[in-house]
Amino acid sequence: MPGSLEGLRIIDLTQQLAGPFCAMNLADHGADVIKVEPPNGDDVRRTPPLVAGESVPFMMWNRNKRSIMLNLKDAADKAILLDLLGDADILIESFRPGVMARLALDWNCLKDRFPSLIVASVSGYGQTGPMARHGGFDVMAQGMSGLMSINGERDGQPLRLPIPICDLSAGLYLTIGILAAVQARHRTGRGQYVETSLLEAATALQVYEAAHYFTFGTNPPRMGQAHRGSSPYQVFPSADGYVTIGAGQQNFFEAFCRLAAVPELIADGRFASLPDRVRNNDALVELVAVCTRKHGTDWWIAELEKSGIPCGPVFEHEQVFEHPQIVARRMVETVAHPKAGVLKTLGLPVKLSDTPGSVRFAAPMLDEHAEEIKMKLQTGRRSADA
Repeated sequence: MPGSLEGLRIIDLTQQLAGPFCAMNLADHGADVIKVEPPNGDDVRRTPPLVAGESVPFMMWNRNKRSIMLNLKDAADKAILLDLLGDADILIESFRPGVMARLALDWNCLKDRFPSLIVASVSGYGQTGPMARHGGFDVMAQGMSGLMSINGERDGQPLRLPIPICDLSAGLYLTIGILAAVQARHRTGRGQYVETSLLEAATALQVYEAAHYFTFGTNPPRMGQAHRGSSPYQVFPSADGYVTIGAGQQNFFEAFCRLAAVPELIADGRFASLPDRVRNNDALVELVAVCTRKHGTDWWIAELEKSGIPCGPVFEHEQVFEHPQIVARRMVETVAHPKAGVLKTLGLPVKLSDTPGSVRFAAPMLDEHAEEIKMKLQTGRRSADA
């Protein structure tokens, strides 16, 4: 069944994670993505872990793409890229700002020659501003955006989130921007320039923290497990592990107190309302933890669910990827790679009823599709000449 983006052709000049992740999202939903790589390939091709010499991280976010190797400083290879752009809808790039202009491939150079082309850029800090030309990775964006300052225990040092949250969110925001530009092109017939950065994406995620700063004018403190606007709302120890409980809502809190045999907490003035509980979260968490340690995780999950209180276990990854809900939602897929063999990969988190996305084929070997791509270009030229 065709994906919802079938018919869109995308030229992907990106490397690392943010740009390739964006292009993968579009490819998963049917777009034809041609990954243009330099002679040494995307740097992530050398990132461990490796299977049969192939990078598993590279394969995770470059599936459903075709690869051609081009040296954009070479006139003949640059001419091939321009030929590809003549039949493309979207160009995505992640070079440091200024590089595309030096190659005469930036938006200003392309918009008149390809008026319907959408050009999308992702960078560390954005295309304008005093830091535009600085290079930046996820860890720098986490530090500068304030994300790192709010992550960790209250009295500990700022911590990097262990997932590349700035790369991933920038890739998602760029995906949204590209789809918005495609929709606008339906009305106007014109392409446009779309850009975002790791710094902006990370900054935009901090809705609670921005609310705190804009309201009080003070830096939001590191809070460990605590939530800025809900209580009790975090992970608690059980007799044999951990359980997450979201009982900030008044009816959930009162139901929890009755279930935990501490109904006196309902009448305690420190916990009478949600703002009271947030203000006195430390005291409340200590009392709740005494209760949760009395039973195992499975007991708490069963009883909390009976009472309608949101809750859940804390899984290791071996439990995550074997869980019936994850399996039922097809969040684990398999794909056959020409060198590494059959591998597991992540499934698609967005489901469409009529035009579902899919994992159709593995990430490409470097330059794997060069001949078929060039052959199609030559066929197109012959058709045009005729």
